[in-house]
Amino acid sequence: MLYRHLGASGLRVSVVGLGSWLTIGNAIDQQATGKLIAAAFDHGVNLFDTADVYNHGEGERALGLAVRDLPRHRLVLATKCFFPMSDDPNDRGLSRKHVHESLHASLKRLGTDYVDLYQCHRFDPETPVLETARAMHDLIRAGHVLYWGTSQWPADRIAEVVELCRREHLHAPISNQPLYNLFERGIETAVLPTSARCGLGQIVYSPLAQGVLTGKYLPGAELPADSRAADPKQNQFVGRYLARPQLEQAQQLVELARARGTTATQLALAFCLRDLRVTSVIVGARNAVQLQHSLDAVGRAIDAALQQQLDHIFPAPA
Repeated sequence: MLYRHLGASGLRVSVVGLGSWLTIGNAIDQQATGKLIAAAFDHGVNLFDTADVYNHGEGERALGLAVRDLPRHRLVLATKCFFPMSDDPNDRGLSRKHVHESLHASLKRLGTDYVDLYQCHRFDPETPVLETARAMHDLIRAGHVLYWGTSQWPADRIAEVVELCRREHLHAPISNQPLYNLFERGIETAVLPTSARCGLGQIVYSPLAQGVLTGKYLPGAELPADSRAADPKQNQFVGRYLARPQLEQAQQLVELARARGTTATQLALAFCLRDLRVTSVIVGARNAVQLQHSLDAVGRAIDAALQQQLDHIFPAPA
């Protein structure tokens, strides 16, 4: 395993992290989750990412049970808050009240005294940025959170909160968690350079585009019965990548990877990690075999010629 510093902090995380969005506490049971977490840990994965909203808390609860016998100091547990957890008008967003109460609910579900990274799952236009920043600062001073970050925040908001934290002498965020893959390269324009300037590392999610970039979905063919796209527990978001042009792009990736003696999975992940401003890629897996396919991307280089070929198939944003 390789490790990179998360932003300008001293925290080092594995370049491949394990997520729990649609799998842990959802598509796989607790026994399978325990085996998956153990396999990840044995291979050097130290970053385990979840959120309170994942299956309404079940993602956190299942992850907490799976890591309870692992050495806590070797884990980087990351969770998030923002999305509604009930019909209560205050049980959502990034107000001081919601951030505080959500964190303590997450700690209880995870079975831990602190989280290493607490992330604002989205930007909240209804809450002053300073209120959220102060809430995070106070949680850090209390020892319940070690670092905080953002997720899917636009570049201007990242710059705003970092400048505010510096001016007010508050703990600033060290990370952002954006959507990034060969289909979705929008962060290259502003989010990556702004974050680098402000000291935030990127923990990118959906680097395989919900599995489409593995090449397992063929244009014009039936969905594989055991695939995410065919599973109603996991297919809520994969449809955006199942149009024929995207499936054809994915097959071009398969051919390019084959010519390079690798797989589409490894090439797609290596593409994300080629940029040192990307600290880690969050992958999902249902078992150790799927996880290993992702881990095999660690250390694979993207040379200039290969980058040019990838840019031809998946054009960079204008």
